[in-house]
Amino acid sequence: MNRLTTEFFKQDAVIAAEKLLGKKLVRTWDDGSETSYKITETEAYLGEEDKACHASKGRTLRTEVMYSEGGKVYVYLIYGMYWMLNVVTGTENHPQAVLIRGIDNIIGSGKVGGELKMNKSFYGENLLTSCRIRIEDAPDETYFSTTPRIGIDYAGDEWKNKPWRFILPKSRN
Repeated sequence: MNRLTTEFFKQDAVIAAEKLLGKKLVRTWDDGSETSYKITETEAYLGEEDKACHASKGRTLRTEVMYSEGGKVYVYLIYGMYWMLNVVTGTENHPQAVLIRGIDNIIGSGKVGGELKMNKSFYGENLLTSCRIRIEDAPDETYFSTTPRIGIDYAGDEWKNKPWRFILPKSRN
């Protein structure tokens, strides 16, 4: 399969979150071996206006990579132990990202980060050229469900209820 292109990552986060379903996330390990995972669950975060998006508080050291052109990795640590893997999307200076919430039978963004051994060194990694992580194309999935995003009550009803969480049915994983 081929790596996703710059054009794919320039898409709006909501579109990219849907289109990432079924794509192959490939992790290359230190010994050169590779593990491939099907992306089964995503969530979209759409810029400064989205109160659930980290960029809603503006440009900071933490969110700087989100202001890049799509195709970069945005990782951050929660609860002092879970690295969350996000894919930056959109165009430069329009911060957006897609949280990878599920791969194969691994459900939960913290578990995904653990499985992939994410850490701070992945912050800003270019998915177009990285030797450690990439996303490969696969046919678009047409059977999936959408729900409101999880764990963002702080964003208020309008933003927490956006149906921007995309999930493949278990039988399609």
